[in-house]
Amino acid sequence: MAFTLMPLPYDSEAIAPAISAETFSFHHGKHHNAYVTKTNDAIADTDQADASLAEIIAASRGSNAGLFNNSAQVWNHGFFWHSLTPSTSGPSGDLADMIDASFGSLDELKGQLKAKGTGHFASGWVWLAEKGGKLEVVDTHDADTLADSDYNPLLVIDLWEHAYYLDHQNARPSYLDAVVDNHLNWDFAADNLARGSAWTYPA
Repeated sequence: MAFTLMPLPYDSEAIAPAISAETFSFHHGKHHNAYVTKTNDAIADTDQADASLAEIIAASRGSNAGLFNNSAQVWNHGFFWHSLTPSTSGPSGDLADMIDASFGSLDELKGQLKAKGTGHFASGWVWLAEKGGKLEVVDTHDADTLADSDYNPLLVIDLWEHAYYLDHQNARPSYLDAVVDNHLNWDFAADNLARGSAWTYPA
């Protein structure tokens, strides 16, 4: 099956000023779209033409760098768009309890997300993920993903410069402050925690 560029789950101006409509026009409309196109081109007329995105990612890891990088970036970006929300009221229920048990407080979790994201060298992603009944903050480099890992990803923040440079220039900490404090989609995280398995990219 051919994959499509999934629409943003909100208006392109809804996350401003943390992320502007101009950034979304490049990040979603060009970067994400290019990964979709390159993935579709790579699987056309192959035995992976009808595979799910997660299956393609798992099969290409370590064996086909080009296909892995593009398919993983399709998944990561889709997951990132859903990890954001125009406004947030914070976590509740089981997720809030697990955050307290794993980090001590929501503020401590936010601090770890910012610190891990700021300290990450070059391009990549910082994740809130569940493993073995405990929450962790982990990072991955370049196009690497948790989609096919033994973690259950709950939220992700894009650390590639094209995610923030137009709005924050080289000040990644400013971008992380704005996203972590104001725009993380805790309802999406709670849904991922309750499901207990990695999110599925829409076909």
